[in-house]
Amino acid sequence: MCGIVAILSNTKPVTTPDVERAVRVLAPRGPDEQHCWVADDGRIGLGHARLSIIDSLTGSQPIPSEDSKLRIIVNGEFYDFERIRADLENRGHRFRTRSDSEIALHLYEDFGAECLAHLRGEFAFAIWDAANNILFAARDRFGIKPLFYYHDGEMLILASEAKAIFAVGIRAEWDHESVFQNLFFTFDQDRSLFKHIRQVPPGHYLRAHRGEVKIERYWDINYPKKTKKTPHSSDEEIIESVREQLDEAVRLRMRADVPVGCYLSGGVDSSSVLGLARRHAKGKVTAFTIAFDHQDYNEAASARRTAEFAGAAFHPVKVTAKDFADVFIEAVGRGEMVHYNAHGAARFHLSRAVQNEGYKVVIGGEGADELFAGYDFSSQAVLASGTENGLSKFAKMFFRMIAPKSPTEKKIAATSPWLARICQGLAFPPHLTDYMADKFEFAQSIIADEFQGKFQKRDPFREFFRQFKWRTSLYGREPAKVILYLWMKSLFVNYVLAAERLDMAHAVEVRLPFLDHKLFEFARSIPVPVLARNGRIKYILREAVKPFVTAEVYNATKKPFLAPPTAMHDGNPMYELFQDLLRSKRFESVPFFKQIEVIKFLDELPKMEADQRALMDPILFVMASIAILHDRFDL
Repeated sequence: MCGIVAILSNTKPVTTPDVERAVRVLAPRGPDEQHCWVADDGRIGLGHARLSIIDSLTGSQPIPSEDSKLRIIVNGEFYDFERIRADLENRGHRFRTRSDSEIALHLYEDFGAECLAHLRGEFAFAIWDAANNILFAARDRFGIKPLFYYHDGEMLILASEAKAIFAVGIRAEWDHESVFQNLFFTFDQDRSLFKHIRQVPPGHYLRAHRGEVKIERYWDINYPKKTKKTPHSSDEEIIESVREQLDEAVRLRMRADVPVGCYLSGGVDSSSVLGLARRHAKGKVTAFTIAFDHQDYNEAASARRTAEFAGAAFHPVKVTAKDFADVFIEAVGRGEMVHYNAHGAARFHLSRAVQNEGYKVVIGGEGADELFAGYDFSSQAVLASGTENGLSKFAKMFFRMIAPKSPTEKKIAATSPWLARICQGLAFPPHLTDYMADKFEFAQSIIADEFQGKFQKRDPFREFFRQFKWRTSLYGREPAKVILYLWMKSLFVNYVLAAERLDMAHAVEVRLPFLDHKLFEFARSIPVPVLARNGRIKYILREAVKPFVTAEVYNATKKPFLAPPTAMHDGNPMYELFQDLLRSKRFESVPFFKQIEVIKFLDELPKMEADQRALMDPILFVMASIAILHDRFDL
C-alpha cells in the first residue's frame, strides 16, 4: 500500500514542486520510491509514494495506459488480479507492469465507473482520463483505505492524508461541526476534523469534470429486510459457507512478493485468521502480539498458545505506560484523528515493531464483530432476537418506549432525546447507557460556552441519523443490523479503520479478510438469531473456524481488546503527559473547552477511586488529542 495525491486545477497551472511537496509528506507510507507526473498543460498532477509489495521491479506509478491517455495512481491491493489480468489480455489489453494496480486502469478503459464491480480488495485510487478531461477516483467498499479531498471550485486536491493537502498550501483549520460530532461519537463518514477537507465515503467514487465534482455511491452495506426469505437451509450449510469464503479471503490476502505476518490477540477473530493463514503460507507465519505490562489486560499467554497451535513464530511486543507516552503525540499527529483510548498508541508502537522486524504486510482480524454482531452494544438486540418474535417483540419495544425514562435515560436525553428513546426501545445494556450518560453529562460541563452556544438545542444523534435514507437502508431490518449499520457508517470507519494511518506511518500494510465484500454479502443475509444460537455470541464464526483455533479460543467468551487505563495512578507517564498538555498555555487557546473547568477536573482526579478514575480515560484522551492536533497543525 502506498500514498497518493492528485491535483486538478481550472485556473493556475499545477507545478511539479506542488506535487513533490505533497508526496514528501506521504513518503512514510511509501518509502521505497516516490514519483510525480504533471501534464504538459499544467492542468493535472499525480504523485505516488510507493510501498513495494507486488512487482518491485516494474510497478512504479503513475502508470500510463497503452496510448498514454489514461494514468493511474493506487493505494491498496486488488485481489485475484492474475485472473482478471489474463481476461483483460485475452480481450486485447497490453500491460506495462506486473503490478496488481494496473488492472484498474484497463478495467476503467472497458467499463468506466462500472470497473468498480470487478475490483476486490482494499483500495483508494485516482485515474486521469485526458481524452475526456475527467478525474475519476474511488474508495473501497468499507473505507479501509483513506481518500481525502479539498475542492474550492477552482482546485481539487485528492490525497491519502489531510497533511498532504496542507503541504500544497491549503491552510489547516478546525471544522467545528466535526469536533462537535466527535465529542458525542457521531462522526459522519464523509467529514474530517479539518474545515473544507472532506472524505470520499466508503463505497463511493468521485468524478470531476470541468470544475464540477460529483460523489456517487456504487456499493452499500444494504442488510436485507427481516421479511426477506433467507437462502440458507440449515446452520450447517451457513457454517460451511462461512468457512469456505473466509478461507478464500485469507488465501487471497496471503498473495505478496514479501513475507506476510499476522496481528494476533487472544480472541477468536485474529486467531482464526492466523489458523487459516498457515494453510496458505509459503513458510512459517510470524504472529505479532501486544504484550501489555498490566496483567489484567495482557493476552500474550493465550496468543502464544494459539501461535504454537498454528505452528507460527510468536513475537510479543512489550508495551508499557512509558511506551504509550513516548509515542502518543506522534500517533495523534500521524493519525489525524481524536483518540478515545490507548489503542491508537498501542497500534502505533506495534506497527513500528513490525517494521523493525522487516515486515511490510500483516493480516488482521478487524471486521469480524461487524459481520457476526459481536459487539457489546449490539449484544442485547442480538440475544433478544432469538427469544422475541412477531407481535411480542414489537409490543415489548413499544411499552419500553412509552415507559417513564430511568434516571440514566434522562441524563442521556439532556444531550440527545432521540438517543434516549432508542436506548429505551432497543434495551441497550445498563452498563453501556450508564457510561454514555456520565460521559455526556461531564462533557457538557467542560465544553466552552461559545462553542456550546453554536450547537444549542441540537441533537447530535438525531442529526447523524438524518443523513441516511431510512426506508431504503434501515426500515424493516432486524434491530441488531440497524445498530451495526449505523456503527459502520460512523466510528468504525473514522476510528477503528483509521488505524490504517498509524500502521502506514511505519509502512506496514494491514489486510483484513473479514472485510472481504463477497464474504460480507453472504454474511449479511444470515438471520440474527442464527448469529447467536443458544445465546452464544458469534456462534456461526466459532463453529466455522473450530478446526483452526485452540479449544481455549473456541470456548472463550467475547472479550474486547482493551489497553490498560492510564488515569488510575499518579506517576503513570501517560497521566503525567495529559496533566502537562491540559494545563498548558497552548491548551488555553483551544476553542472547545473551558480550561478552568478542565483544571478543576484534573485536581479532583487524585481524590477519585481507582475504578472511577479509569472511567475518565476517554475524556482525557479526547482532550489531549485535540490539544495535540491544535498544536501540530497550528489550527
